Parts: sequence; structure tokens; C-alpha cells
Amino acid sequence: MQSSTREAKTMKSQVLFPFLVSLFCAAISQQIHYTIPEELAKGSRVGNLAKDLGLSIQELPARKLRVGAEDYFNVSAESGDLLVSGRIDREKICGRKSECALDFETVAENPMNVFHVIVAIQDINDNAPRFIAKGIDLYICESALPGVKFPLDSAQDADVESNSVKTYTINPNQYFSLSTKESPDGSKYPELLLENPLDREYQSYHRLILTATDGGDPPLSGTTQIRIQVTDANDNAPLFSQDVYRVSLQENIPWGTSVLRVLATDQDEGVNAEITYAFLSSPTRTSLLFNLHPNTGDITTNGTLDFEETNEYVLGVEAKDGGVHTAHCNVQIEIVDENDNAPEVTFMSFSNQIPEDSDPGTVIALIKVRDQDSGQNGLVTCYIQEEVPFKLESTSKNYYKLVIDRALNREQTEYYNVSIIATDRGKPSLSSRTSITLYISDVNDNAPVFHQASYVVHVAENNPPGASIAQVSASDPDLGPNGSVSYSILASDLEPQERSSYVSVSAQSGVVFAQRAFDHEQLRTFELTLQARDQGSPALRANVSLRVLVGDRNDNAPRVLYPALEPDGSALFDMVPRAAEPGYLVTKVVAVDADSGQNAWLSYHVLQASEPGLFSLGLRNGEVRTARALGDRDAARQRLLVAVRDGGQPPLSATATLHLIFADSLQEALPDLSDRPAPSDPQAELQFYLVVALALFSVLFLLAVILAIALRLRRSSSPATWGCFQPSLSSKSGPGILPNCSEGTLPYSYNLCVASKSAKTEFNFLNVTPDMAPPQDLLSDDPSMVVCASNEDPQIAYDSSFSSHVSFCKPI
Repeated sequence: MQSSTREAKTMKSQVLFPFLVSLFCAAISQQIHYTIPEELAKGSRVGNLAKDLGLSIQELPARKLRVGAEDYFNVSAESGDLLVSGRIDREKICGRKSECALDFETVAENPMNVFHVIVAIQDINDNAPRFIAKGIDLYICESALPGVKFPLDSAQDADVESNSVKTYTINPNQYFSLSTKESPDGSKYPELLLENPLDREYQSYHRLILTATDGGDPPLSGTTQIRIQVTDANDNAPLFSQDVYRVSLQENIPWGTSVLRVLATDQDEGVNAEITYAFLSSPTRTSLLFNLHPNTGDITTNGTLDFEETNEYVLGVEAKDGGVHTAHCNVQIEIVDENDNAPEVTFMSFSNQIPEDSDPGTVIALIKVRDQDSGQNGLVTCYIQEEVPFKLESTSKNYYKLVIDRALNREQTEYYNVSIIATDRGKPSLSSRTSITLYISDVNDNAPVFHQASYVVHVAENNPPGASIAQVSASDPDLGPNGSVSYSILASDLEPQERSSYVSVSAQSGVVFAQRAFDHEQLRTFELTLQARDQGSPALRANVSLRVLVGDRNDNAPRVLYPALEPDGSALFDMVPRAAEPGYLVTKVVAVDADSGQNAWLSYHVLQASEPGLFSLGLRNGEVRTARALGDRDAARQRLLVAVRDGGQPPLSATATLHLIFADSLQEALPDLSDRPAPSDPQAELQFYLVVALALFSVLFLLAVILAIALRLRRSSSPATWGCFQPSLSSKSGPGILPNCSEGTLPYSYNLCVASKSAKTEFNFLNVTPDMAPPQDLLSDDPSMVVCASNEDPQIAYDSSFSSHVSFCKPI
């Protein structure tokens, strides 16, 4: 083959027109032209596509150069050469077209560029001429005159131009010669010429070899037989009204539509004038699309005509009379395009995950539109039907890019269904719809938002530690970690070292916990600044203030400030003039309560009064006034027990004892003061109770020992007689213990002495007389040893109405 003897010819065309294509970056669309012969071997080099596109070898891996016609070509990733990847058969690709080219796109990424490449395919002489019929049968009347021409069936050659059939020849003979004719469509057909008269009686049959030769280098040829039967005289051949018939038909016309009628006439009469019509040998596809009535010459459609498949047909028609004469004509049928193909939309590049922070103008898809129709029927316009934040921009012929038209917000719309409508300009126009779904991916563009501008919480004091006192909540419309919120305490008006001991916050739930019990009297309010933080990168934050108001509980009893109280709760005396009128202000009880509000509302009440009705007490101000004048029977010394209560629930109270003396002067009040009991001393009372407890413990211990000894003696000897000591105990001014003793009484003698006008209490362990002492000490072998102890503690105080002198004596 010719392709094995020469290399592929390549050439690069100039740029038809420059224009800007912004496909993730600016790009220039070009048209690159190459010319190659058909039937190149696989892997043959067409041209250096990368160099022709202005791309360097180093950037080829990143640019991912690829071609659209993958069945025929590919691009070498190492050299950038455009290589043949499959068989390129010009006859299969373009048929009988005089010009044949493969038009495809080349796409480069990062940034994306689209280039148009046209590879013209040159015909090589790889097809020999071929006659469809095995032989040609001719019937020639012997009366035929020299110079009569007989058109013969042409040979078929799939090659075109110079490689197609160029000449026809026959073997030399004395009767016939051959000439080559050209039909209106440019094809060559042979014509047999009668050179000398025929004589059927001399030779009734002639056989010639018809050879068709193409113009290739070297030329190829094909042969068939011409079988000539000499018939009897029919000296008039049919004659068509015109050599070429032309007609135009719309594509997609219904089957059976009349195309035209061919007409041939014959001057003969009878059978020799009866004409029949038939198609000359033609490609099978053509003969199937049309019908020719053999008697009328009417041509009708027998299939669907498609302009996009074939836009012109040439039919050869033969008219044959009743004898052997024939005539030929050509029928040229032009197919007129109709708008019968809707536009097609193809996505060359597409990304359906779009970050919501993408800038307007960002390209997200490259779209190619195609319409198989021609003229206005093939011009396509694209647009987006919905109201979406995207738009289409035309970049070149039949190319659009889908770009972002305005800012995106995933929190408002997570995805968009975009319908791209492609409409041609035919009448009526046709359109197609292509729908895509664009998903908006999330970015951390939303800070957490608290549900309240600020929080105020009321917490009653004395709350249990660890209790929940409040909950803050913030929401973040972002997804995943971008919308996951955690909480923390950012700042507060507490001391830094105290904050952690007062409150804490759950990072997950936003619940605020009290770490300790609050005291309204120490801390009535404090403020926290809480922060909500998402998990995005970078993280976004929001702050909110939480004001904690510590509510009061009634946990503090009133405290009397005035008059000053002694340890027993009584106040010093207040002197009242004997002639005081009713309403005279004697004194005022002043008290305070550490609580607040209703818990600190104090009221004053008289619990006890030595002379009821003599004094009145202000409920709210604590003022003690005389309610009436002092009577003759009224004592000069008066005692009031005042209770101070707060307004809590339940209420708490404190008491104060007021001593009031009616006298006109201090000297007159002194005798009454001398009778006042001395205040008791709590320390003395404590010591007294300790001594009593010690005595009781000793008594119990001795009793246990005595019982143990008694049981032992009872077992060993006769029971001993126990006596009861009856000491005579007396006191001059106080009560005494009667000498009444029964069996089992402890062998101790107690002497309780009450001394008048004494503020001391004495515990004296006195010596016991021999007649009062037991015959033998239970714990000691020396009965004569007696210990007497005296304990005086001036700190022990009793009610001032009496003073006591207590003596305890114990034998040792």
C-alpha cells in the first residue's frame, strides 16, 4: 500500500479566530489542522500536538491532555505527539465525499482549555475498481448503424478523486470501440460504440472484456465481460425527454411520496415501442429508498430520507423498448434539511460539589452543544430555566461554561437542581433539557449563636453543691465539626482563684453547675462570660453574659443591737420616772437581720411582762412606751421579755429581757439594783456539769464494785449487815437534804448550801465525822484517811434571783 512507502504528512493551520475561554483560568481556543493518509499503522505519528498548542513537555502530566476521538487518536503523555490508535478507513468514515476530515476536541486541564483539531484524511489507492454485475449482456439489432452508442454499467471504486475510476478499455475488435464519459456527478462510465455494421448471420454473439482502471499510482483495475447478442432488426432506440432530471425533496417525507416521472419515447411501433423502466445498477441503500414503476416511470420514496446521512442522490434510469434498444438518463435528487434533530448537550467537565465560599465567576462545568441539522436549524442557544445563582456564558461556537453568578449559602440551600435548555433556531424550533444537581459543600462560615442575648438566673442561697443552676444553648447551622459547639467560661467578675470554686460549665451541654453553696449575705450577684466555640478550622466563637442572682433564704435570726445584752440575754436596767405619763418613751429595742427582703422585716412582741398592760411595744419600731401611769400597787421593778421576729417562712427570732425600774433618781434605784441576781457565768455552769458528770460516773463505778464484793461475800460467809448513814444536813438560808435514807443509798454525804447575796457557787467536799463514816472504805484499807476538797469558780453564773453555796463531802 501507498501508506507503507511514505510518511504521514502533517501541517499546522493558523488560528482561525482567538477568543478568551475562562475555564478555571484563561484559555485560548484554537483550531489545529493536520493532514494524513488513510490506513496509517497504529502508533503512527500525526504531529506534535503539545508543541502546536504551545504546551511544554514538563507541564503535560499536570495538564492531562486528552482528545475526543479516542477510537482513532491518542496523545503521548511523554512527547505530546498525536498518535494513531485505530484503523483510519477513509471510505468507512466519509464514504464518497470528496473531502474527508475528522473534527474533534482536545481538552487540557489545570487550567482547562479546549482546542479544536481537524485531521484531514487523504485517500490512497487501496480499492480497485469493481463491477457489481458479473457480466454485461447486450442485445444489439443487426440493423444498428455504425456510430450507435451503448452506455455500459460503470465500475464502483470506493476511492475518490485521482484514485477513482479514470478510464475504461476493451479488448481490440473490429466492431466495437469504447470511450469514457463523465456523468453529472463527476463519475466516469463507459460507452460502447458500434464501429461497423453487424451481421447476425455472420456472427450472432460477441464477447468483450471490459477493463476499468483508476488513476492511482500504481493504478488498479477491475474487469467484467460484455456479452453481445445480435438480434433481429429494431432500428429505433428509446429516447428520454431530458438527459438529467433534477428534483428537491424535504427530508422525512412520508413513504410512497412521488418524486418525479421520467419519460422516454420510441418511434417504433408494436412490441418494439413498448418501453419499460428500471434503475441502473446502484448502491443497495439507494435502490431501497426509491421505487421506479416499470411501466409509468414514476419514482416514489420507499424509505425515510435523512439529510444528516445523505444530502444528495443520483439515480441512473434505463428505458428499454420491446426490442433490444435502451436509453439512459440520470435523476439527481437533492435532500432539503428540516429541523428534525433536537440539540444535544454534553458536559465536557463537571463538578457537583461546590464550596459555599466560592467566588462569583467560578467555573463549575464546561458544556458542549450540538445539533445535527444545518443552517439556522443547527444554530443553538442555551439558557438556564430556574432562578438559581448560576449562569451560562458562551465561550465559543457551541461551547458554554456554567459559572457562579452570586454568593452561595449552604445554610439556606443545600443543593440546586439546574435545568439547562438548549434551543435551536429552526421553525418550529426544537429544544432539549438536561438537568443536573449541584451540591453545596459546607465551610465554617457561621459562628455559634446563643439563643438569648444574655442570661439571668436566680439561685436561692444554701443550694446543694454540684446542682445545675442554668443552661446556655447556642446553635451553629454549619455541618459536622463546623457545627459542633462546646462551651467554656471565658471570664467573670469573681476573683480568678475563686471562679472555679463557685461554678463550672459542661462543655457538651452548656449546663452551668454550682460548685459550692452560695451565701446571699456574702455574695448577692456575680456575672460570667460564657463562650461557645465550634470545631471548625479556624474555629469561630460567640460570647454571652450570664448574671447569677443569689436569692435570700431565712437563714439568719435577728440580732439585738440595743440595748446591749448580757450573756443571759437580759439588758441593763432602764430607769422610768414614777410620774411618767402614758406614751412615755422608756427605751427602744434595736435589732438587725443579715437576711434581706421579707426575711429581714422585723416585728417586736412582748412574750412576758411582770405587770401586763403597764408598757406597750411598737410592732415595727421596737419602742417601749408606758401604756398607763404607775399605780400604787405596781412594783418598782418591772421585767419585760421581748421577742424580735423576722418575716421569713418559717420565722426566726431572738429575745431580750428588759429590766425597768421606776425611780426619780439613781440613789432611789440603787436598793432595787442590789436585789438583782448576779449574772451567771457559762464557764462556771460548764464546770458544774462536768463535776456532776464525774460524780455520777464515780457513783456508778462504786456501785458496781460494791455489788461485786457483796456477791462474793455472800458466797463465802454470812451476809453482812449494811446500814444506812443518815447525816444531818442543814442550811440556814437554803433548802436542805432531809435525813431520809433507804437501803442501797450511796455512802456519801452531800451538803447543799444556799448563801444569800452571793454570786459564787462553791463545791466543798467536807470532812466526815467518825460516826457518819462507814466502818470501812470499800476501796482503801485506811479508814482514817479523809480528803476534803473545795472548788470555787467565779465563772459559773446562775439566775440572779438567788445564789447558792453547794458543798459535797466524800469519804476517802
